[in-house]
Amino acid sequence: MFSKSKQGPGAASPATPGGAKGATFSVIGSDVEITGDIRATVDLHIDGRVQGDVTCASLVQGQGSVIVGAIQADQARVAGTVEGTLTVKALIVEATARIKGDVSYESLSMAVGAEIDGRLTHLNGAAVPQGLKLVSAGE
Repeated sequence: MFSKSKQGPGAASPATPGGAKGATFSVIGSDVEITGDIRATVDLHIDGRVQGDVTCASLVQGQGSVIVGAIQADQARVAGTVEGTLTVKALIVEATARIKGDVSYESLSMAVGAEIDGRLTHLNGAAVPQGLKLVSAGE
């Protein structure tokens, strides 16, 4: 019933999606609540509650998840509640998403039913250094 499987050098494992060498991801479960900033150099999946800023390579936010803080990532798929600014190169906003804050993006896909209460700013392909706040003209 339980046996060790022999995997070859190119086989995928839970820590290496798709078998990419050195790639990994982290999961914050729905029963976890974090107070403080999160910085990850890998992909991050959040189903729990985070009160703090989130910086990662790629973010997937679950439907019941709540993030209160700024989000900075290359890619993000948001399905829960975000209260804070988002600076993301490629952003997918699911129908269940509720965002209260300004959103800066290079590409944006938004499903019918999603809500954004804030300003949308296109980045025009320019990278935003970490810690830099985007401000609209006239502020």
